[in-house]
Amino acid sequence: MNKIKAAIVGYGNIGHFVLEALQEAPDFEIAGVVRRTASEKPLELTPYKVTTDINDLGKVDVAILCTPTREVEKYAGVFLAQGINTVDSFDIHTSIVDLRRNLDKIAKEHGTVAIISAGWDPGSDSVVRTLMQAAAPKGLTYTNFGPGMSMGHTVCVKSKPGVKNALSMTIPLGTGIHRRMVYVELEDGVQLADVAKAVKEDPYFASDETHVMQVASVDEVKDMGHGVNMVRKGVSGKTQNQRFEFNMSINNPALTAQMLVGVARASMKQAPGAYTMIEIPVIDLLPGDREDLVAHLV
Repeated sequence: MNKIKAAIVGYGNIGHFVLEALQEAPDFEIAGVVRRTASEKPLELTPYKVTTDINDLGKVDVAILCTPTREVEKYAGVFLAQGINTVDSFDIHTSIVDLRRNLDKIAKEHGTVAIISAGWDPGSDSVVRTLMQAAAPKGLTYTNFGPGMSMGHTVCVKSKPGVKNALSMTIPLGTGIHRRMVYVELEDGVQLADVAKAVKEDPYFASDETHVMQVASVDEVKDMGHGVNMVRKGVSGKTQNQRFEFNMSINNPALTAQMLVGVARASMKQAPGAYTMIEIPVIDLLPGDREDLVAHLV
């Protein structure tokens, strides 16, 4: 079997778990890891090449982007133009259509594939929402996150001037409404009010009730657990009161990483272009013979 050669781009929380997921995947080979600083090499990366330039890794079929969301488009555009497929967990919902449009043009020009926003929400939850709507075309779906750590929101807060460390927790209030509880460690001389203002004005937080609190140690309150409860009540044909519910409790970065590895596999089976997870066959996320999978899963 010719294994898929994957590069991990970025090695924070998600990158670490992507490494573990790739190590367990029978059809992948780890081409190496791309980091801002190649000299800092954790023990678990000893068997792999670590570099600041993906071109140092030789042949790479797919780059798994574990970068902050706001850096995804920059990296994806470069790699797609170099003939490398890309997958990412871009999570700013209001910008997904624009990202898909922009990367679709580059991917088609260079015969490559980008699968975007492929974490768990957006990502696997998007697939569940789509299935629920197919089952009851008329109705409402409420997606309630948490309680738990939001990685995208946490990275956003860490980027604010004067923030040494941060944690953003999502608290569900019901009917798809959420409260953001933000805990920050600040540099000396930095005012909490200034940081709170910057956080609340950011698009990540602007539409939610947000509370920003200073703590002595973020590590003492950190928990990577998360979850989701989705409920749809609607109409199948002319029959009212159809109700579906989906619940999940997870380790946030571990599930994101697993989904990224699945879509990295799926990227090798798609025509050139950019896709979200609801646009690709779910069977393409899995390793193995297609007929065997059909016999087992259908």
